Amino acid sequence: MSQPTPEQRYEEQLRAAHGSGGIAEYLLHRAKPHLPPWLAGIGTGLASLPAHFYWSGSAAATAGLTLVSVALTGTTWWAGKTTTAQRRLHSAITVAASSSWFTAAAIAGPDSGPLPGLYFMGAPALALSWNIRQILRRNPEGGISADGGLLEKVGLAKAQITRSTVSPNKATFDLQLPRGELTQDDASKALPLLASALDVSKNAVRLTHDPDSASRVQLTVVPHDLLKNTVPCPGPSHPGGSIADPVHVGIYEDGTEAVMYFPGDPKAGRNAMHLLVMGMTGSGKSEGGLTALAEILTRRDVTVWASDPAKADQTLGPLLPAIDWAALDMKSTKAMVEALNAVIPARTRWLAKYGYKQWEPACAKTQADGSPGMPYLIGWFEEAAKTIRETDDDVFTGIAQEARSAGVSLVISLQRASGNQVSTDTRASLGSSWVYGLRNDRDATFALDDDVLDAGAAPHAWKDKKPGYCYLVANGIPETFWATPARSYLTAREYLDWVVLAFDATRAAGDPITAEAASKAAGRLYAKRTRYPIPGADNAPTTETAMIDPSPYDQDLDAEDFDDQDLDEPDTDDDHDEDLDAIDPEAELPEPSGVIQLAERPSAKQKVDLTPAQARQAMAEMLDEFEAEGRTIVRPSDFMEHCDRHGRSRPWVSSQVANFVMAGRLAETNETGVYRIIREDEAA
Repeated sequence: MSQPTPEQRYEEQLRAAHGSGGIAEYLLHRAKPHLPPWLAGIGTGLASLPAHFYWSGSAAATAGLTLVSVALTGTTWWAGKTTTAQRRLHSAITVAASSSWFTAAAIAGPDSGPLPGLYFMGAPALALSWNIRQILRRNPEGGISADGGLLEKVGLAKAQITRSTVSPNKATFDLQLPRGELTQDDASKALPLLASALDVSKNAVRLTHDPDSASRVQLTVVPHDLLKNTVPCPGPSHPGGSIADPVHVGIYEDGTEAVMYFPGDPKAGRNAMHLLVMGMTGSGKSEGGLTALAEILTRRDVTVWASDPAKADQTLGPLLPAIDWAALDMKSTKAMVEALNAVIPARTRWLAKYGYKQWEPACAKTQADGSPGMPYLIGWFEEAAKTIRETDDDVFTGIAQEARSAGVSLVISLQRASGNQVSTDTRASLGSSWVYGLRNDRDATFALDDDVLDAGAAPHAWKDKKPGYCYLVANGIPETFWATPARSYLTAREYLDWVVLAFDATRAAGDPITAEAASKAAGRLYAKRTRYPIPGADNAPTTETAMIDPSPYDQDLDAEDFDDQDLDEPDTDDDHDEDLDAIDPEAELPEPSGVIQLAERPSAKQKVDLTPAQARQAMAEMLDEFEAEGRTIVRPSDFMEHCDRHGRSRPWVSSQVANFVMAGRLAETNETGVYRIIREDEAA
């Protein structure tokens, strides 16, 4: 049975006793909460009579009672150090006065000199002072008074709690600050002290300012960290939907899903988003980026240009087949930046031609005159610090300032957006930020506004100890969530492969307006860009138009060095005649340099046709075999023999590995694509 709260006990004390005692019993019951100080005063007076009988005229008793009086007063002062200053002082004065009178009465007699007057005036005064204090502890009009101790300890003694909401792991309090004495900034400064007083982490206490009143704030306390366990990606939130739908990237500490919006929405009063992604090494920034990109690539009306000149395909590798243009070296990245600058005016002219003030889902559909639509475009730059360092710190400023109106969103991801790496103009134009663990509080100021930090956001408290923990401050997200910790979903490699394969036919192709402008700006670096095969395919990466000799592109050439006429002008008849004249019909044929395979070779092992249920059972038996061999670590490649033995595709095998993870038979490790076998007794 749960214990009654102090409020319930107080109400029970005030409630009349059951029975038929009448008015006298009712009055006695109402007076019971206030009787202890009076009973203590009466008891002190009565105890002085036998004390005087035994100790009158005794020097030893006089010395002993004096020492006891001093000891009791000191003990009271020491014991009250954990209470409020007022209660500590009140208690010490009461004990000192009572013990001093008792000592004098025991030695000289309670009726000697001024002792009777002091007793009949002092005892009631002390009792009444405690009664008054007890009454003032209840303040129905102002919630909890300063005597509660907590607010007083942190410098908010005069603040009043006007409303409170308590859930299993979250408590919210509306505070009314004393007008003209405290401000919202004063309350923000008290957050570290509140966290210390409540014995919770620094991120567990947050403050939300009331935009309509400078004297009101909302205090939120979350005592337990519900994000400490990784959250696997639940799958596409809007499969085959529009990029205008929210992109789900994680979960807040109260279970609410964390989302972001890329295109603007005039009805909702939301602008298109440019995003700064920031986090130190090991904070989970890249994993969060993959989660967001995988969600984006399940939509029907968006294309993605992505760059990573530092890690090449190490981060973006699983999603490369679904990316319209992947720039994995500095030369291609520079060309991509030039192309983005070039497509902005071309796309805005197209939008104006068809009467669109900004991009909306209807833009991606075939227009009234039969012309193809124009998908939304996202330029995602991983490890952007290298791009900025090798070009210019203002390289993204123009794009960030102008791209929104053209249906283009810019995403810049780097470890530290300091002024040495990103210009303040670029940071100001990005507008939204997705911040993971940082090294120190100064780094947090590069990505989060002062009001978010004042509200309690502290990404530097995580550093790299809690991968995936983040704050999301972006268009369309209520301000109450800006300082609320979230954790991005963890996406397995098999899930990324599935997204690439399952939505291959759904994803939009590049539109001719964007393609033409990009080709003129980037030349062959765009027109002949590499296209990567979908998972399970055996063919090598190809170019957009045809396989070409890569050797000419090993030279460090700029986009201007390419002649657009080389791409567009067909060969003339004279050129063909010259080529024919150069052929010697009598010459021997050269040795073949390769073999073109027109059909798959028969497998060396005989395939066995199994039903889906039998195939899944075979996979489970294979995992049991690995466990019986004493293996603790497996990779999807270990199961790939299943493809040949039972006629199943590689993506299917990868999806079954993901099912093992969901079922608890496999557990993810810190290394992508490597899993730990969980024994059946542990999984159960």
